[in-house]
Amino acid sequence: MKKLLNAAHLYMIVGVVGGLYYRELTKAEHFTGQTQLGVVHTHALALGMLFFLVVLALEKLFSLTASALFGWFFWIYNAGLVITVGMMTLHGTLTVLGHDSGAAISGIAGLGHILLTAGLILLFITIGKRLQAQPQASTAGAATVAHATLQDR
Repeated sequence: MKKLLNAAHLYMIVGVVGGLYYRELTKAEHFTGQTQLGVVHTHALALGMLFFLVVLALEKLFSLTASALFGWFFWIYNAGLVITVGMMTLHGTLTVLGHDSGAAISGIAGLGHILLTAGLILLFITIGKRLQAQPQASTAGAATVAHATLQDR
């Protein structure tokens, strides 16, 4: 669980720094056009910080880390997010500085998106497996509560 909180915290820092970088670079270069730098902070905060806070809550409820797939999800998703945000930052910086970004940047960004998608698929599989493992315990607990309630009447 600490790993999830640390990841959320790290992406919060990346998001804030990304927003600051966008503002300061565009101001220093007197740039007023569209650039991907404008959404780097949003991506880091939403796909990083908020996402991992939600996964932290799901971990608390369903013990996601008990699944062997959880580690795969965590590292693949993080790799995808780092690549995606990194390429957005590079592409946006090149745009502000007046340079073209090549096909390699788009290709690497695409790889980041593929890894994000694979990570999300692994997360949903993990959640599904943990939900299947949970009902027996929760059904037994509900039956016990129902039985105790009937006895109290």
